[in-house]
Amino acid sequence: MSFRSDKIKGLKGIGLSNQSQEQLSALFRETLNNGMHGLCFSAYEEGQKPGSILTEEQIRRRMAIIAPYTKWARSFSCIEGNELIPVIAREFGLKTLVGAWLGDDKALIEEEIAGLIKLAKEGYVDIAAVGNEVLYRKDLTEEELLGYIARVKHALPDTTVGYVDAYYEFSARPNITAACDVILANCYPYWESCHIDYSLMHAKQMYYQALHAGQGKKVIITETGWPSQGTGLNDAQPSMENALRYFLNIQQWSAQDGIEVFYFSSFDEAWKVGAEGDVGAYWGLWDARENLKF
Repeated sequence: MSFRSDKIKGLKGIGLSNQSQEQLSALFRETLNNGMHGLCFSAYEEGQKPGSILTEEQIRRRMAIIAPYTKWARSFSCIEGNELIPVIAREFGLKTLVGAWLGDDKALIEEEIAGLIKLAKEGYVDIAAVGNEVLYRKDLTEEELLGYIARVKHALPDTTVGYVDAYYEFSARPNITAACDVILANCYPYWESCHIDYSLMHAKQMYYQALHAGQGKKVIITETGWPSQGTGLNDAQPSMENALRYFLNIQQWSAQDGIEVFYFSSFDEAWKVGAEGDVGAYWGLWDARENLKF
């Protein structure tokens, strides 16, 4: 399978808003088959949520589904079976962005940090992410987070280390930005109530704000996506067509401009309804039963 950007040239100049559902679906299959940079890996099945123990079988089954279409897989935790994700990703020839989940439980943080360091020393981590949206959630102070980043960087001097948060946090938190080897930015036009027609432009603005904040450091979009159903957020409306258009636009931009993007997400996960409202369960390219949506 080729990941060359010229494989996406068929999308160049196409006004996706003028395409029929059938045409969009055909473009989706072409784009998916041409491959993407990265996918956020969704492991939780129906009835599972963070705290549930993931099995090797379910991870391997889902990894086999996504592996033909991506070069990288991103994981979010290093405990409760999540530590198997980068190991199995390697079996499928994928590179890994591996996250330690930092919350408000200091004991669990220690387990996560130890798990991340262990995986990296064993050769399963290409990029280490110390926390995801910790500052956004206000689970830790900036000083506490800096301490954890420093610990991981000291333990892993030969590994690229960063921190994942909303793109604007890297403008607002220069000390965090300075501590990172790479800027790992989440960019969601949907959550800023952006109309689908302007969503690609807004995503680009988010990326370039993070790039400016990084002052020469590489910026990777670690999450971006659009829900396929649920209750809308002002001008941002979930639908199958909007989710499909957003995916195609982002992948075209990623391929043409060399932007490294981890699309969110691989599979729908029902547990996210509580945290994000009903749209939380519908961000996957595949549904919860592992069927390709489009």
